[in-house]
Amino acid sequence: MAKIINPGLMKTSRRNVLRGSMLAGAAVMAGASVKATPRAPKIDAINATSTHLYKTAGKQETASAAKPADLSGYTRVKQELVAPPFAPEHEQVATGGPKIIEITMITEERLMVVDEDTGASIWALTYNGSVPGPLIICHEGDMIELTLRNPESSMMEHNIDFHASTGALGGGGLSHVLPGEEVVLRWKATKPGCFTYHCAPGGAMIPYHVTHGMNGAVMVLPRDGLKDKDGNPLRYDRIAYIGEQDYYLPQDENGDFIQYEQAGEDFSDSLDAMRTLIPTHSVFNGAVGALTGENALKAEVGETVLMIHNQANRDSRPHLIGGHGNYVWESSFTDAPLQDMETWFVRGGCAVAAMYTFEQPGVYAYVNHNLIEGVMLGATAHFVVNGTWNNELMEQVVAPRYFET
Repeated sequence: MAKIINPGLMKTSRRNVLRGSMLAGAAVMAGASVKATPRAPKIDAINATSTHLYKTAGKQETASAAKPADLSGYTRVKQELVAPPFAPEHEQVATGGPKIIEITMITEERLMVVDEDTGASIWALTYNGSVPGPLIICHEGDMIELTLRNPESSMMEHNIDFHASTGALGGGGLSHVLPGEEVVLRWKATKPGCFTYHCAPGGAMIPYHVTHGMNGAVMVLPRDGLKDKDGNPLRYDRIAYIGEQDYYLPQDENGDFIQYEQAGEDFSDSLDAMRTLIPTHSVFNGAVGALTGENALKAEVGETVLMIHNQANRDSRPHLIGGHGNYVWESSFTDAPLQDMETWFVRGGCAVAAMYTFEQPGVYAYVNHNLIEGVMLGATAHFVVNGTWNNELMEQVVAPRYFET
């Protein structure tokens, strides 16, 4: 059974070590390791400075004498979050006044297989058990009221930083929860667009949690819906929510992926792998092939799909092989969308929306067009589209045949 190593910062107790683990991850989850001696990573100056940032932001905010928020005129509604690649029920054009959208997210530390062919697995850190975490949808002017729960069985402290929110490090300073705790955070959606959210406990635990799957996306729609550059309304039939996840899985001296008994046990080894900046896997929705085969995305000819692509840590270049980005919002919904894009750009720490109406049946590959990552590291999804073929758009004039030289 693995144990928690105390780096000597405070008296040993599970709660204190969890608090202390935010000190640049100096509390290492150790135990059955391939290394001879479990070791705590060194706290460098940059890491030590960032360690306390989220706690300090929380103290400053909660200690202020700010007036209570005026919630008059808001209607409370519950949004039932669903697992990716699907989206919760929502209105494309807002009806009525602004809403307080109540959602619940539960942190879950779970063992996930990343690649069945190699047996690579990870103790994923998740929101609601999925990588990425569930998609949240609201409209500009709405408020998101999140109840965040961390089960008693967890090994780690968690929180959440919403890039769509304002203040307290995106809510990260006000949402720390130890195992057995819950917190309620409310924030106003003032900027329309697609945005990343992720766990950010402090110090080295920030990239550790993000690269273990603890991230997702929020879409803040304009109240009157999406529009083209001329102000004409744009509508979609369905959403395909794709989270691109870079993993840095430790390997032994033989190149085999190391198996760990519980969440956090890989911490020190993972930091070494992360410092290379070279992912062992770059996958869509948590695992190699998660959106292919039986799990491929489905559509019909004539349907318009809004593809929401989240990458919390690295740049990406999505491309729909056989299709296009008819409309692409790389920045904000307040900007006119780019049109007829072959490949678009997702900045690390961003979410991007791209809209396409399928015109031909068949299998479309949605890939990171860094093809090394798309083909060799796993960043590929498939759309299976049903309908009638249109020879006006493409036709095989002559089937493959031998020719004489």
